[in-house]
Amino acid sequence: MYSTQLIYIVDPMCSWCWGFNPVLQQVLKQAQAAGVKVTLRVGGLRTGQQAVLDDSKRAYILQHWRAVADSTGQPFDFAKALPSGFLYNTEPACRALVVARQLDEARMFNLLDKLQQAFYQDAEDITQPQVLRELAVAAGYPSEAFCDAFDAADTQAATQADFTWVRHLAVSGFPTLLAQHQQQYALITNGYQPYTVLEPLLSRWISINAST
Repeated sequence: MYSTQLIYIVDPMCSWCWGFNPVLQQVLKQAQAAGVKVTLRVGGLRTGQQAVLDDSKRAYILQHWRAVADSTGQPFDFAKALPSGFLYNTEPACRALVVARQLDEARMFNLLDKLQQAFYQDAEDITQPQVLRELAVAAGYPSEAFCDAFDAADTQAATQADFTWVRHLAVSGFPTLLAQHQQQYALITNGYQPYTVLEPLLSRWISINAST
């Protein structure tokens, strides 16, 4: 049976996803009120050789971060961000969200929020498994279950499957919000939009599809 749901395509280390976080909270409230499930898929923004930062890449990324801060008002710790030697590999944080989805979807967006706050606002290194474990426990996940799942080969494969699914969908950027009804997908947004823009689109889709 095909489901009716919203699918949030995200990378927790994508600055525009952090900028979108307050909008996402509104979307989650609207969906909950309408009885519509919201799940997520992770995108794999930077992995492999893309994760290696030199000075020019660091400056380029921080320029984007400042644009996000200016546009959305979200807080960033620019003084401590992206220290020398930091490997901008988003796979571990993405994998942590895949674990969260497997263990308890109800806490999944709470973990996403904690990951983003830790990275952007508190300048924590969320590429490190120990940091991810601590954040997962703070979000309500059992430590041992999280660690076992995080290290499992099946979870690594599931994370790569998410990356592949997103690529095959030809999603060009994050955040992206899709609405799925049966076999049909509707694009609510690709990229940051304020909630005032998304709310009418979402309301119309919910009114047509949520009860069918």
